[in-house]
This record gives sequence, C-alpha cells and structure tokens, in this order.
Amino acid sequence: MSDDERRTDAPRVAGELTAEEKYRLLLTLSRTVRGTLDLGETLERLLDLVRTIVAYDAGGIFVLSDDVYSGRKRRELIAGVARRGFEDRPSGEDPMLSRGKGIVGHVIRSGESVVAPDVRLDPRYVVGRASTLSEVAVPITIGERPVGALNLESDACGAFGAEHLETLRFFADAAGIAIEKAMLHRSLLQKQQLEAQLRVAHQVQSRLLPQAPPAVDGYDLATVYIPSSELAGDYFDFLPLPDGRLGLVIADVAGKGVPAALIMATFRALLRAHAAPGTTPEAVAAGLNRLLRAECRPHGFVTCWLGALEPATGRLTYTSCGHVPPLLVASSGEAVELAGGGPVLGVFEQASFLSRTVTLEAGCALVLHTDGVVEARRPDGEELGGDRLRAVVAGALPRGADAVARGVVEAVREFTGASLFEDDFTLVVVARRPAP
Repeated sequence: MSDDERRTDAPRVAGELTAEEKYRLLLTLSRTVRGTLDLGETLERLLDLVRTIVAYDAGGIFVLSDDVYSGRKRRELIAGVARRGFEDRPSGEDPMLSRGKGIVGHVIRSGESVVAPDVRLDPRYVVGRASTLSEVAVPITIGERPVGALNLESDACGAFGAEHLETLRFFADAAGIAIEKAMLHRSLLQKQQLEAQLRVAHQVQSRLLPQAPPAVDGYDLATVYIPSSELAGDYFDFLPLPDGRLGLVIADVAGKGVPAALIMATFRALLRAHAAPGTTPEAVAAGLNRLLRAECRPHGFVTCWLGALEPATGRLTYTSCGHVPPLLVASSGEAVELAGGGPVLGVFEQASFLSRTVTLEAGCALVLHTDGVVEARRPDGEELGGDRLRAVVAGALPRGADAVARGVVEAVREFTGASLFEDDFTLVVVARRPAP
C-alpha cells in the first residue's frame, strides 16, 4: 500500500462507536484490503488497521483451514495467520496453532468473545508471550460459522473493556467479508491447480493404454475406453509375446480416483515384467497376486482376466481372477462365459489359479469388458445385464469388431438414457474373420 493508503481516518476507541464512526471504519477497511485477494496479505493489512482503532502490544488474526469443517485430517488447524509482537516459532510448537488451545482456541470453537482483564486468573490462557497481562478475543464468522479469531494482548492489566469488545466485534464482522473473499479466491486457485494436475495425470494414464489395437492376420480388433472421471481404475492391454502368441488383458482396480490410478499403473508395470515367453496365464496371475499384496495391500485389489491367443489356430488359454466373465460368441449367436480361474489379485496369500483353453473358431468373437458395461443402470436401478449384452454382440457380430464395439456403446447409452457413464467403461473385442 502507498503512504496515502496507509493513512486512515478510522476512529480511535474512546467509547461506543457512533453510526458515523462505523461508516468511516467500514470505508477505511474497504480501502485497506482493496487490491489484494491473497489471504495472508489481507490478514496483515487488517491487523495493521486494528492498531489505528485499539492500541495493543501484541495481536493476531487466525483463520481456520477448510479441512477442519470438511472432516479431512490435517496437521495444522490454521490456514492463515497475521501476528504482531510475538516471537517467531514453529507452528508445531505453538499449542494454539497446532491443537487449538488457549483463549483464541476457545473463541474459535465456541463463537463467544472473551475479555480477560488478568490472564493469570483465566484457566483458558496459554502463554504466548511472557509480558502479556490482559487479552481480548472476538470470533470472525462467515454466516453462522466461526472461521477464525481476532486477538489483542496488552502488557497492562485491564487494558480492554466493554467498549473495546463492541468495537472489535464490529470490526471482525466487517473483516469477515474480506476474509471470506480471500478464502474463496484461494480455494478457486487450489481447485484450478488440482484440475490442471488431474489433466496431466489423465494424459499420462492414457498413454499407459494401447493407443490402437494391433494388426493380427485373420482377426479384427476394436476397443472402447471411457473413464467416468479424470483418473480411472480400468485397464486393458495387448502383449505381443516372443513365441508368437498375443497376450490379452483386461483389469479393474477397486476404488476410484488417484489411489485406483496408482494401483493400475503398478499393475501394468508388474504385468509387463512377468509376461515372458512360455509363461502361462495362471503363472502370471500367481506372480501378480504375490507382488500386489506386497505393493498395494491393504489399499485395494484388482480383478483381471488374462489370456494368451495363438492366432494361427485360434487356441486361447486363459485364467480369470475374480473378473466379470468375458463372452465367447459364435457366428450362430450362441454365447458362453469364460469364467473360472481364481480369486481377485492382491488379497489372499494362499491363492491358486487354473487355466482353461477354448478355441476361437472362424466367425467367433471374444468380448472382454469391465463391470461398468453390464452394471450400467437405468434411473430406476435396473442393470443392463449379461443377456442384453449377448444380444447386442450377436446382432452386430456379422459386421465386424468395430460394429460390435459401437453397438454396445449405443445400446448402453440408449438403455441408461445418459451419454456419460457412472463407472469406467472398457470393452475389448477380438473377432476372428469368417473363413473365405
């Protein structure tokens, strides 16, 4: 602020404020905080302004963190502080800042103002400076909720009386508007920063998935991946194995958001490290289960389906680890579920997995999906279900894998009446072309 802006015609307290003095104080306060939306700078300016109204030897303005009201745990309760006349010390060593103790803590918790003519006689007082003898503190509220406190201390007993209390209450009510504005601005900046970070994380996560299906002689492949939020827990992959087989993977991590995305990235790294020539799906599943228990437990588990396809013969060896069963749909429209194998990954120490083998005949299609497909719901709670999915796949299969993928998405959107999905939506279609 310039020297002109620092000058104030705010009234010095000599008694109860008149209507004209209150108006002058509001005008001065408005000018004082003009030009900044930073919470820390706003508090500093307000505390300097208080000195022109009420004399003090030490003072502070303390504003609570939003986390206190959202229920999230946080090491420090205080989001913003401005202090004059106190010795600097780490906030963790300050019982008021770290644990909400003292007269200030009482005022913030109760919403009541406090005048302590002799702090030595007040059991709520916590020593902040050795020379303090009297103290006054008033709450700063937004709506009906206390969000902070204005606290003044003096080296003389009885320095603050009823006239100071009324003036400081009026000042705190007016200051609350400026503080709320600064807090909203900070919340907006934090939200924008978080959204920017989530966009970057989404881009990184998207690059962990195949950008397009591989070209396989005699087969059509199509994929659909629609996350329900910036970060998803679904995963699919194609792994060209050195022995000529094609590894097929689809997985679903329990939970949502950042934790699920981190487990998904860990799962991908472990999977690719274990997909060696000659390995069987059950051996890969056993290794993943052991490593996921070590890396991710108890924060989540993974359901997945692992398959190895021999393109020339259509021979498919697979194991299912608690995952929603894929469909093997024949050209006739008949469909079977490829279930069985073992439990979810990352939970049970003594888990065993078995492989099964089927053949993708000419004209057949393998449809891998996560539960977000079959559990897509209407507003009344009814789910799409496996029967409807089989009917859509059978009807679109003669037109190829892309037609199947598009048909399923359109059918789910028509069924739910919504363009967006509540859960991550992942679909992989591997269709073997009909014989010439």
